[in-house]
This record gives sequence, C-alpha cells and structure tokens, in this order.
Amino acid sequence: MSLINENTVEHNGVKIHSISTEKFKTNTIVLRLSAPLNKEDVTLRALLPHVLQRAAADFPSTTELRRYLDELYGATLHVDLSKKGEKHIITFRMEIANEHYLKDSEPLLEKGMQLLSQILLKPLVENGRFSETIVNQEKRTLKQRIQAVYDDKMRYSNLRLVQEMFKNEPYALHVNGEVDAIDQITPQSLYEYYSRILKEDKIDLYIVGDVKDEEAAEYAKKYFFIHDHMSSKSMAEKKTVSAGEVNEVIEKQDVKQGKLNMGFRTNIVYSDSDYYALQVLNGIYGGFSHSKLFINIREKESLAYYAASRVESHKGVLMVMSGIEEANYDKALTIIKKQMEEIKNGNVSDQELSQTKAVINNQLLETIDTSYGMIEVLYHNEISGTDRTFDEWMNGISSVTRDEVIDAAKKIELDTIYFLKGDAQ
Repeated sequence: MSLINENTVEHNGVKIHSISTEKFKTNTIVLRLSAPLNKEDVTLRALLPHVLQRAAADFPSTTELRRYLDELYGATLHVDLSKKGEKHIITFRMEIANEHYLKDSEPLLEKGMQLLSQILLKPLVENGRFSETIVNQEKRTLKQRIQAVYDDKMRYSNLRLVQEMFKNEPYALHVNGEVDAIDQITPQSLYEYYSRILKEDKIDLYIVGDVKDEEAAEYAKKYFFIHDHMSSKSMAEKKTVSAGEVNEVIEKQDVKQGKLNMGFRTNIVYSDSDYYALQVLNGIYGGFSHSKLFINIREKESLAYYAASRVESHKGVLMVMSGIEEANYDKALTIIKKQMEEIKNGNVSDQELSQTKAVINNQLLETIDTSYGMIEVLYHNEISGTDRTFDEWMNGISSVTRDEVIDAAKKIELDTIYFLKGDAQ
C-alpha cells in the first residue's frame, strides 16, 4: 500500500491535488503559484501575497478577515515565498478543523476553500488598484524582511555565495526581491502584476485530510474558477552551466566569526535518475552529524563551529556552510575539498552508506508525518515535470550503491568559494 495516495484533476487553470488520509484531525489547504524567476517581477511577486492576505472584498480589513478565521474554529492562514530552481513560488496555506471530528456539522472545508478563493480571486480593490494603505505598510515590512537577511551573517553569507556563483543566472535573485525596487511599486502596478499572474502562473491546489477526493475536487471546481488562464506546464529543469575556473571571493565586515561558504555544481537535478545517488552523497559528505565534514572539520580538527552541506534539488547545486576562525581559513578549505575527493576516490565505507540511507529515509518518513510535509514532497514533481511517487523515492534511496555515489561525485565541480571575515586592522 502506498504511503501517500494522491489524486489529481485539472480544472479551469488549476491543478487540484487531493490526498485523503486519516492521519490528521485538521484539513490543510495549500495554494501554490509558480512562475520563472526574473529581475523585473521578483520584488512585485515578493510583495503581492502579503498584500493579498491582509484583506478581501468581503473582508475589507485585516481585523475582519482574522475575526472570520477565528469563527472557523480558529483556522489559520499564512503566506510564504520560496525559490525552487529558477522558479519563484507563492504559497497560501490554510489549516482548518475537520468537521467530521466536531459535534457541529458546519461545512468548514467548504468555507475554508471559499475564503481562500476570495483572498486570491476577490481581493480588496479600490478604484481598480490595491489599497494604498495596505500596500505602503507591506512595502515597509518587505524592506525589513530583506534587511533581516543582511543582519543575519549566516543567511547573508549564503546569499552572497549564490549572488557570486550565479551572477548571470536568474537563480542569483533573492526570494524577497530587491530593496531598491520596492519604492517604485505602486498600488496600480502591483494590481496589474496580480492580474497577469492569474493568467500566466502555474497554479496548484492541495487538499490534505480526512476528505473524499470527489468532495475536495467539487469544492475546488466550485470556488477556484480562473477566467482566461493560459495553460501553463512545468518547465524542464535546467542544469547549471559547467564550472570554469574556481571563483574565490573574500569580503570583510565587522564579524567575530568567519563564514566560509562554498558552491559546487552537481550537474544532477531532481528529475535525473542519479538524483538518489546525489542525495546519499550529500548525506555522506556533509548532510548529517555522521558526515565527513562534521567528523573531520569539527570533531577531529576543531576547526569549525558548524560545518554542513545541502543540495538544491532543482538547480543542481551543492552548498557547504561553515563557521570558522579567520586563521583557519586555508586549513578548513583544504579539508573541505579533500572530503569530496575522498568520495570521488571511492573512500565510502559500508557503514557510511547504510547509515546515510537509513537517516534519509527516516527523514522522509518524518516529513510526511505532517500534512505540509506531504505537500512539499509531492510538489517536487510539479516543479520538475516528473511523476515520482513517494514509495519510488524511498526505494530509490535504499537501492543506491557505492559505485553510484562515486559516479555522482565525479560529476561535481567546485565553482565558488565565499569567505566573510572580520575587518579588524
């Protein structure tokens, strides 16, 4: 029996995904809109969901909207932005009680679907544009959100690595846009952008809970009718360009602890057959506490406060993050490079292989213990244009061999080294 049973149907520009399960006492409704990353729209797109969630035509103030959510047995509504490969994704997430578990037979799922559709399709509009008050408030908040990245040196270092590594690619853009572009946005220009995304974005609606597939589809079709939507398909993932000469960037700021971040081009993305091997490789290299980076840099040499790696599945990039003293830069860099060479040269023990596969599969099982985690796992298929079941993913990880890990490692090329160090004279 499959661990996740997903039913899909397309209707009027929206792909409806229902996952019927008795694991949860609440129903989760997630709406995702994806579009290609580009500099012209990235800041408009970062602002839009925060404006939409503030009010709707039937709930013309944030207070009224939040009061109605409270009436729906404390339903919650959140918005989020993410970047997967070169796609910029807006997420609306609603959690609502399942009426099956309440004495009251109020149709909560339908009311939740209706409210989410109003937020997307019937926003608060004044004279053909968004509310100037709300837009101005959210512009100030967006500036603060962007500034927070610069204040957090761990996040800042990762941002700078991405900016340097992907200078001529859309992936360099930050998910929250560019602070310099915020003041140029007007209630009118934001509304015009909103009208465009309803026609052009790829739209996916997920309903997870103890709900019949037919019921979920019926409500989705009833409330999410999008006029003039152009049929949008998942774009094929683009592998990153091959690394040339390694780019080394050293930046000085008033920091006490140096941040050494490194970017490798993997030449493997989610839709590739060797994606499983890449995941296992990353686990052996730096993904976990038993990984080579953690053991050799932190435990054996005591060179780093933290040392880890992660993979961006849809861009084909592996990033190393570490916090080190400036004096240890050369030694830490040498050891980080050496651990990747060790894997390429076949230095992968049976224990490393089996332990890593077990941890990855445990992580996957933990992920689907939440409704939102289920959606995250399934959404990879929409981004990549593939059709990989959860069971195939688990089995794929379990069947990875040492030779497949070594072959995946041989495709990996170091591209960029970024080091943020203190500016003491």
